[in-house]
Amino acid sequence: MQLAKEASLPLSGKHLNKVEDVQELYVERKDSLLGAIDAAKAILTDLRQFSRNDWVVRYPLLHEDESATPSSTKPHRSIRRSLSFADDPASQTEIVYTPSRQRSTRAITLASIADAQEYPGELSDENAEDSTDKETFSDKTGDFNILRLDLKLGPHGSSTSPAALVSHLEKGSIANLLDERIAAALQHMDKLRLRVEDTSSKVLVTGDLNSGKSTFVNALLRREVMPVDQQPCTTAFCEVHDAAENNGVEEVHILKDGVQYSIADESTFSCVSLADLESIVTDNEGDQPRLKVYLADSRAASESLLNNGVVDISLIDAPGLNRDSLKTTAVFTRQEEIDVIVFVVSAENHFTLSAKEFLLNASNEKAYLFVVVNKFEQIKNKEKCKRLVLEQIEEFSPRTHEDAQDLVHFVDSAAALRPYTANPAFDDLESSLRSFVLIKRSKSKLQPASTYLSKLLTDIDFLVSANAIVAQMDNDRAKGDLERAKPVFEKMKSERENLEDALETVEETGASTTANRTKAILSGALERVGRGQPGVDSAISLPRFPGFLAIYDYARDVRKALLASLDAAVKLAEDEARLTTTASVKQIGRLGDQFFPDGVERSHRVFMPEAMFSVRPGKQGSARRRSSTASAVVAGGVYNLGIGLSRRSDMLDTSVLDLFDFNHHLWMYFGDGKRGDGEEKNATALSILSVGIGALTMVGGKAIGIRGFIDGAVRISELFADESARRWAAPVICAVVLGATAYLIVELPSTIPKTIGRRIRASLVKVEDGATEHELFVNAHAGRVSRETRKVLRIASWDLQKRFRTTMESRGKEVEDAEELEKKARKALDYFHAVERKTGVVRDDVGLATAL
Repeated sequence: MQLAKEASLPLSGKHLNKVEDVQELYVERKDSLLGAIDAAKAILTDLRQFSRNDWVVRYPLLHEDESATPSSTKPHRSIRRSLSFADDPASQTEIVYTPSRQRSTRAITLASIADAQEYPGELSDENAEDSTDKETFSDKTGDFNILRLDLKLGPHGSSTSPAALVSHLEKGSIANLLDERIAAALQHMDKLRLRVEDTSSKVLVTGDLNSGKSTFVNALLRREVMPVDQQPCTTAFCEVHDAAENNGVEEVHILKDGVQYSIADESTFSCVSLADLESIVTDNEGDQPRLKVYLADSRAASESLLNNGVVDISLIDAPGLNRDSLKTTAVFTRQEEIDVIVFVVSAENHFTLSAKEFLLNASNEKAYLFVVVNKFEQIKNKEKCKRLVLEQIEEFSPRTHEDAQDLVHFVDSAAALRPYTANPAFDDLESSLRSFVLIKRSKSKLQPASTYLSKLLTDIDFLVSANAIVAQMDNDRAKGDLERAKPVFEKMKSERENLEDALETVEETGASTTANRTKAILSGALERVGRGQPGVDSAISLPRFPGFLAIYDYARDVRKALLASLDAAVKLAEDEARLTTTASVKQIGRLGDQFFPDGVERSHRVFMPEAMFSVRPGKQGSARRRSSTASAVVAGGVYNLGIGLSRRSDMLDTSVLDLFDFNHHLWMYFGDGKRGDGEEKNATALSILSVGIGALTMVGGKAIGIRGFIDGAVRISELFADESARRWAAPVICAVVLGATAYLIVELPSTIPKTIGRRIRASLVKVEDGATEHELFVNAHAGRVSRETRKVLRIASWDLQKRFRTTMESRGKEVEDAEELEKKARKALDYFHAVERKTGVVRDDVGLATAL
């Protein structure tokens, strides 16, 4: 950050005593200052646009570092401070100021402490060189002058103080306040340029109430023109000009509001005589008229301030500062148009709060003020009065205090109006003021503009230097974020397809495993049921035979037990599917741990295996209507699998075929013998009896039909027509009777479970009613269990893929934001450094303008 130190301007110009020489050098230097003003305005305008469009320029705040110990022996030692910003006061960064001397300017570099510690030797050498300089840094080093934000809402340190309020404003609000302050500075620079271009000089005479301002103006004019009273009477801005500008006519022009004044256009003012001036001022106490007073000064050009023969001078008599807030504000505003401020203070009252505030504000632009301590002759202890006044001046205007011999005068203006009375103090004041306004115009007219420009450039440097630190920090943070997030993002992009393939493999493996395992369990159960055994070991046992009187109930209980064993087999298959699914879900979780980057929160979903295969309320009917594949082909048609076989009335129906499976025995002994149920094929009495009974059954029309009955009758008649057959008829009948009796007593109780089991098995494996093979009992259950497993694994996979996509999008957005931040920070950093270089060039021009 560059802080221009205005070169001290010689007050006694030994080589510039001639007015003509001063005017020639003044014109030569004025152009340099105008160029510097234009350049500074361009920098500030560009900074404003940059803050609006590219980077929100933040408002920095400096805080004292309590751990730092200031050194009085090395006044230009690097100063340690804590830097924060109004929108984020809690976040502070330690910085150091590194002062160095370069030609006529003082450079202060704002750098991080880490950077400063890299060059301790250079700092020590530089401090040693500067230790002979008498000036020391102000406690306000690094604070703003022109661009300061001051809300004026309460005393410092209170909850409503400017600092407290600004710190709670948002970043955008701070930026808007700063933008408004920059806009005000740009407007002031326009006025500043007009003032520098203006060949005339305006001298504002102001001060506290009853300090004798009007009397002082009359003393300068050597005639009583301005109204004077013991009470405050000046309520208007009276601007006094040489009557030569008005064709030598003495008169008063009352300017009209809202109209640009032109001496050649009478419609812009009202003209009154000079004798009416006092009544105009005193009768319009509630208003603030603006007056142009044209006076003739008969004194020689070497003595007169108005009629000086060099430049046009105007004296402005302003209302008192502390009359009321409106008039005080008007004076504050008017000073932007002023080249020289002559501040009149009463020796009796010294500087009031309003006076100090005015002078502190004026010092932002005007390093030199002309101070008149009026009514000095009435003070008894004059030395004490001088000492106290000079001490106060040193606080708000150190440059004025340095040149107090020429700029601070203790006089009695009323005594200067007395005729034929010598007043050397006032003569000395008038000579100094004339020299300050005319001979030293570069100091009185150009120096204020140069001072304002220098402080503005200092503010710009401080602003961009602090924001350059922010830009560098953002750039470093963006690079760190990219180094951390970009490899993770690229890895996730490259492994996304691998994750999807792995999840698909887990899903397919789990579904196929459960399907195959279900087929194996149910096929084995059907085989056992077909042999008259329960489908699952140790699950269900067959009922005991109750006797021939309850044989039909026994057959029904056996059928129910075998069907229940098949239901138990289905339950066993579902339980194993739950175990397989649980293992697959855990495998999916391990895939998440494998493919997800560190720091990603795990899924909060909890898999509950017991919830599998449960039908939610209200879904049974819709499930039945929605899918035909969720059914099995059994005897009697297609039925939904949601109901257990042992609870279905159609499967529990018992018939005589459950007692005597004639078709099975006929197929075994008269067929191809491939229907094997594991029984022996030798002709026994039981088999013969079975054949006989089968023949008898075939006679019944209910079982076989009318055609079968007729065919049976014909074959029996033909059989008994043969004599040889008649001889064997009796033995055969006896064998049938004996076989039936033996079957009923010995074999029938043990064959009923096998007979029923074969019938159940046949009903569950036989394709009927146009159903497909996939809708058979085993395949349908295998498909159902597989679908349930696939559904669970697919939900887990989708959840993992969704979280993976979300995480990858988050990492991608993080990378995108980091790249954008790095780009903006790099651009801002380059821009801020460029601004620092530009202000350095402009500061050289300001130095040329001030080195007079």
